[in-house]
Amino acid sequence: MLKNYQFCPQCGGHLQRRFAEGRERLVCEKCGFIFYQNPVPAVAVILQKQSQILLVKRKFEPRAGEWSLPAGFIEWGEGPEQTAIRELREETGLDIAVRSIYGVYPGQERPDHEILLVVYRGEILGGNLQPGDDALEARWFDLAQLPENIAFRIHRNILAELSNQRE
Repeated sequence: MLKNYQFCPQCGGHLQRRFAEGRERLVCEKCGFIFYQNPVPAVAVILQKQSQILLVKRKFEPRAGEWSLPAGFIEWGEGPEQTAIRELREETGLDIAVRSIYGVYPGQERPDHEILLVVYRGEILGGNLQPGDDALEARWFDLAQLPENIAFRIHRNILAELSNQRE
C-alpha cells in the first residue's frame, strides 16, 4: 500500500496517484518526479552454538520487551555485512565474522513500511555477552525451548526453520 505523501521532494509540487511504469505510484504533477516507495533494508544475524541460538530482548518499540534475533537497519554508506557486525556489537557486546547468507525475506511488520531482511550466519570472534544500548537482555536459548514472545513474524519463521532443520 502506498503511503500518502503529499509533496514532491524535488520541487515541492503536489504528488498524485497515477499509473506509471506498470503500477500505481506517486507522481509529481509539476515536475513529473516519480516517488518510488521501496522496502527499507535491514539485517539480522543467526549465532548458534550446538542447539542454542542467541536472542536479544528489545529495549525500544516496536515490540519492546519481546525477543528477536540481533537485527537492525542498514545505515547510509554501510553495507549489509558491516551492519550485521555493528548491530551484533551494539546489541550483544560480541564481535563476529559474517560467514554466510542464510536468506533474504520480505516483510511488513508495521503498516508504515515494508522491510527487506537480509539474514546472515555469524561466528563469534570475541567480546563479552552483555546487552547493549538497545537491548534489555542477550541470552542463549535452546531451539526446542524458545520464548513465546518473539517480536517479529519473520524472526518466528526463521526460528521455526532452524528448529525444523535440527529434527
